[in-house]
Amino acid sequence: MNATSKAKVPCEGRLRAYPESFAAWCILPFFAGTFLLAGLATRAQQQGPDLSSKTIQDLMNIEVTSASKKEEKLSRTASAVFVVTQADIQKSGATNIPDLLRMVPGLDVAQINENTWAISARGFNGRFANELLVLVDGRSVYTQVTGGVFWDTLDLPFNDIDRIEVVRGPGASLWGANAVNGVINIITKEASATQGSFVESGGGNVEEGFATAQYGGRLPRSSYRAFAEYFNRDHFDPVGGQSDDGWHMLRGGFRTDTAVSPADKLTLEGGLYAGREGQQIGFLPALTAPGPELVDSEVNISGGFVRGAWEHHYSDQSDISFQSYFDRYERDDALNEGRATFDATFQHHFAWGSRQDFIWGLGYRYSASNSTGSLFVSLHPADLGEQLFSGFAQDEIALSPNRVYLTGGAKVEHNYFTGFNVLPRASIVWLVAPNETVWTSVARAVRTPADTDADIRLNVGGFIGEGGTATVISIFGNRHLVDEGTNSYEAGYRALLRKDLSFDLAAYYATYDHQETTEPETPFMESSPAPPHLVLPSTYENLMHGESPGVEAFAEWNVTSRWNVSPGYAFQKIHMRTDPTSKDTTSAAEAEYSSPAHSASLRSRYTLPGGFDYNMAAYFVERIADPLVPSYTRLDANVTWHWKEQCSFTVAGQNLLQAHHLEYVDTLGTTNSTLVRRGVYAKFAWQF
Repeated sequence: MNATSKAKVPCEGRLRAYPESFAAWCILPFFAGTFLLAGLATRAQQQGPDLSSKTIQDLMNIEVTSASKKEEKLSRTASAVFVVTQADIQKSGATNIPDLLRMVPGLDVAQINENTWAISARGFNGRFANELLVLVDGRSVYTQVTGGVFWDTLDLPFNDIDRIEVVRGPGASLWGANAVNGVINIITKEASATQGSFVESGGGNVEEGFATAQYGGRLPRSSYRAFAEYFNRDHFDPVGGQSDDGWHMLRGGFRTDTAVSPADKLTLEGGLYAGREGQQIGFLPALTAPGPELVDSEVNISGGFVRGAWEHHYSDQSDISFQSYFDRYERDDALNEGRATFDATFQHHFAWGSRQDFIWGLGYRYSASNSTGSLFVSLHPADLGEQLFSGFAQDEIALSPNRVYLTGGAKVEHNYFTGFNVLPRASIVWLVAPNETVWTSVARAVRTPADTDADIRLNVGGFIGEGGTATVISIFGNRHLVDEGTNSYEAGYRALLRKDLSFDLAAYYATYDHQETTEPETPFMESSPAPPHLVLPSTYENLMHGESPGVEAFAEWNVTSRWNVSPGYAFQKIHMRTDPTSKDTTSAAEAEYSSPAHSASLRSRYTLPGGFDYNMAAYFVERIADPLVPSYTRLDANVTWHWKEQCSFTVAGQNLLQAHHLEYVDTLGTTNSTLVRRGVYAKFAWQF
């Protein structure tokens, strides 16, 4: 958690009204279609084959890798795992990855403005939620400068995504620090699965225009693909005043998969992006300004990566792999920071005797940043290079073959700011029946300080004091911070209750120690920048602790062979307290109330004769108390017509219940919140 929350942005103002008749014309056809298509789906159940690509039992037996760094069936996993499949993606009507993640129970997904999100697992949300690790094909997109993810640059063609694995709960014993409350791993398809040409284009009132072009082919022993995509998105509605948070992005990429030998596979992929987005950036006009002003600005963002991976299979029970990647990005926002990262990992997996399955690995990362900063926010030093050394080992023991498995493991890391960490986890999974699983686990995870925690200077405001002395209120980083720690205790139940109904339940209790607070320090005089001024400083300390119980549940129900319903629910209650020596009066409340206690979802998917799909998704989010955001219900719906299998045409509506609504307020004061608009778009896709 991060306590940088002193420069709060008020969220008040007149909401622009839309004619209610417009809302009715947008919403009523979708509701009417729901009941009509429900009846048609029931009547058509015996009239044709099931067009769904996965049965409920298939979904229970999906092979996942993010929970144990090896392939294992979802039904046998001792973790709270949710898999967003390719079918889920295609039927969602979503146009960005954050909207795809809304379907995951236990994930808090809130859009701050058109190009900025706050996403966390199991609470503690914020623009830079720093306890959720996000990966793309095992490549980390968690940024060290703020701790968190730049969701505006995390994008790729949906047609290339095989699945998104979401592990709620600690993953530090395998993935390392910052995998505290969850791990998201976006896994793309091999090039051999995306052969031929693919084009997609569409637009609407918010999604003003988007297009993707891709081609996949074959060479001797190799498959490849290359793509280019572009989108332009209109601004959201302001919360009083003006808003210009629209953005556009151009992206291109490639992937090749080569069978070097029957036992060896080599993967090479990369991508580049460049774009511009409207942001209201925090700007301090003078040392004595009461606080930062949000100034409309066009932020240029660019970056790219290249990744190589090699796999060698000795047998079905033994394999090794090596992965290395380099990525770089630049953002000319208030901090004006660029970063280059090199990462290399080695992994060995093998059966150890008849009852043990062992996996171990080593890793190294070097990340270097440079920034120019501003009077409002800066890093000291402005340029910094950091190294991370790591190693892990995990052993799965079959206490009773095909029935009870005990897994224990740990990761050891040495990072730049806090040195060594040992991150252990132990779990037991009991296969009660072929389609029924009970599991439990205990784990330790930590969140290491980000660059902003250790090296930031944030001037939050100023005034003219007694005797005409210029006075500045500042927050300083602290290089003596220790890691924020979490002990997590989890248990779960996963079952195929009937051939058409599955159920998944996870309960957890987590304790948090050494959490970050903001504490006042002794004032001092400073001569630069002019004029000489008095500084009223605060700094970060580790003086907060607490606990959080929670429950997450979801189900898959094939009502008929053509109608699938998926409900989900999550509850969490966070209790935080500061130590007796702390003078921080805001961080505990912000940590407790920055995420909703209750959230729920209901997705409904119809497959009808004639090549039509009709899909709806409703999401309920309870009110947030700090920062204050009212509860809301979001409704998305889409109709897709598949023509001759290779072509499809989609009409989709998003946020249909309201003309606009607020989802989150950025307490950091680095950008302004806007109102998420109702949107309608049409899309044409052709594969040939």
